[in-house]
Amino acid sequence: MEVTENIKDSNNTSSVVDSSADSNDINKENEERQARDLKAGLHPLKHKYVFWYTRRTPGSRQTSYEDNIKQIVDFSTVEGFWVCYCHLARPSSLPSPTDLHLFKEGIRPLWEDSANSKGGKWIIRFKKVVSGRFWEDLVLALVGDQLDYGDNICGAVLSIRFNEDILSVWNRDASDHQAVMALRDSIKRHLKLPHSYVMEYKPHDASLRDNSSYRNTWLRG
Repeated sequence: MEVTENIKDSNNTSSVVDSSADSNDINKENEERQARDLKAGLHPLKHKYVFWYTRRTPGSRQTSYEDNIKQIVDFSTVEGFWVCYCHLARPSSLPSPTDLHLFKEGIRPLWEDSANSKGGKWIIRFKKVVSGRFWEDLVLALVGDQLDYGDNICGAVLSIRFNEDILSVWNRDASDHQAVMALRDSIKRHLKLPHSYVMEYKPHDASLRDNSSYRNTWLRG
């Protein structure tokens, strides 16, 4: 099944310095990319993004989750986004179980990825008939850098399941309570989420322990 229709000690000090250097390198690369896009008459995004796709066939021989993740396409401009997005299959046409991921370039949609390992995710469950609209609103908010604490966001996932669909927004630091709660409020605001919907939060290290993405969540709000 194709996802597209047509296509503190010295060691700690060293770690902090390395992390800062990596961040500076990324910022420099983004600035250079944006300058090139502007020169080409395009509208650059703050971050470059990648769409990924995961499809697990029930009853088939099990492979690792990482092996199942397939990169679809990347984009870094408004124009590039719409070219990609218009060719993606709609969520309602995707089989279950399927995951569609949108992450910043350089971050894999895996709990173990260095950008994700200390973070977690906000989870929202939807009836299948409305999930596509909320997913599109979330994608636009993410790509347009409209969510609060945007630099703390890694990406988002749409999980197509048999009886429901699940949206999740991944962030870098589960211990930063202020950022976690501000992200929750920002998601609610931008999705115009009805009061009847409950959001749940789960750190990725908890998911690694119980081998579950969406069960045994730690926080509801």
